[in-house]
Amino acid sequence: MQQKPIKKDPYAALRIKEFNIFLMVRFALVFAWSMQFIIIEWEVYSITKDPWSLGLIGLMEIIPAVGIALFAGHIVDQKEKRGLLIKCILGFSTISFGLFLLTWPRIVGDWSTNEILYSVYFLVFCGGLVRAFIGPTIFSLIALIVPKKLYPNAATWSSSTWQVASVLGPALAGFSISWIGVHWSMCLIMAFALLALINLLRISKKPILNPKIGEPIMDSLKEGVRFVFKTKAILGALTLDMVAVLFGGAVALLPIFAQDILKVGPEGFGVLRAAPAVGAFLTMLITAYIPISKNAGMKLLAAIFGFGVSIIVFGLSSIFWISVAALFFSGVTDGVSMVIRQTILQLKTPDHMRGRVASVNSMFVGSSNELGAFESGLTAKLMGTVTAVVFGGTMTILTVVTTGIVSPSFRKLDLRKDIEAHGKEV
Repeated sequence: MQQKPIKKDPYAALRIKEFNIFLMVRFALVFAWSMQFIIIEWEVYSITKDPWSLGLIGLMEIIPAVGIALFAGHIVDQKEKRGLLIKCILGFSTISFGLFLLTWPRIVGDWSTNEILYSVYFLVFCGGLVRAFIGPTIFSLIALIVPKKLYPNAATWSSSTWQVASVLGPALAGFSISWIGVHWSMCLIMAFALLALINLLRISKKPILNPKIGEPIMDSLKEGVRFVFKTKAILGALTLDMVAVLFGGAVALLPIFAQDILKVGPEGFGVLRAAPAVGAFLTMLITAYIPISKNAGMKLLAAIFGFGVSIIVFGLSSIFWISVAALFFSGVTDGVSMVIRQTILQLKTPDHMRGRVASVNSMFVGSSNELGAFESGLTAKLMGTVTAVVFGGTMTILTVVTTGIVSPSFRKLDLRKDIEAHGKEV
């Protein structure tokens, strides 16, 4: 008698209590971080009216984030994950308090523009140091909360939570700037950081699975880098997403579009930032019910191609609601690519190397968000804002086409066998 296939449960990971708490922690932390980044972008552009100053914000964060990424991954693999994340949140809260003071007229009323800018850049630089540890710690912690057979489902919910928070945070930033101003908006950021910390304390301490505690740091780093470069699926996904994010970083220029091109003010700025979040939420619902493991390579290529098209449409649009629609579809496609990439990383990374692999991921993809912001600011200065955005979208599409042509093995990537190796597909 033929056995009936086991019904997939789209909420399997959500039935684990600590995973739900983890999602609340991740949402609050990403929400606060992304909201803070946008508020600082708005403030810096408001006092300088210079796209180059926006690019420097991304540069100031990416230098430390990339510079110590591998070292941070080594530390994460050697330490208890919950305790390390607590320290990261405390560090972020300290930086937020510093920015709160820098946006207080009673404190900086007599300061020059350059003094304020240099102080902001210094705190953003410190934030890059903290960020180098946050990404690998979160990536490692999730694998200690859910069983391996639920990694694809957990990656879907975790990635979608990140995507929604990373756009809802800036969206609220736009509205809060209008409602209560830049200074008091920083209080909201500190409140969300506190919320993340309180919920994190509800998660129990986790074991350290690395059998090489005390391993020389250079040996540890070489092992992590070698693993990424010899695992073609991981290397392909990271490289593809890195280039796409690097050249598709048009959202860094949204303050310019809101203030000077579309002329919609902070309220319209909030709507523009919220549009990708709606698309990301739709992605969360779809990918939870429809597994993306089959033909994952082609789906990733198609998603990033669609992202590039959306960015071009956004750059060419001078009509507010067309711009909103383009950003909506950029959120949909970016959400799909993120879920697939995180699933690949979770399935193909050994437990004892998660910190180091996540650090390489942050160097390839996570930091390319800030490098993309720098690239967008630089190209906007050289080419003009609209031309810079269209250029970025075009480079994204060319990257996808080139990857599809030169890497047939990546086009054929299918994750179903990896899932079956960890248990039945969820």
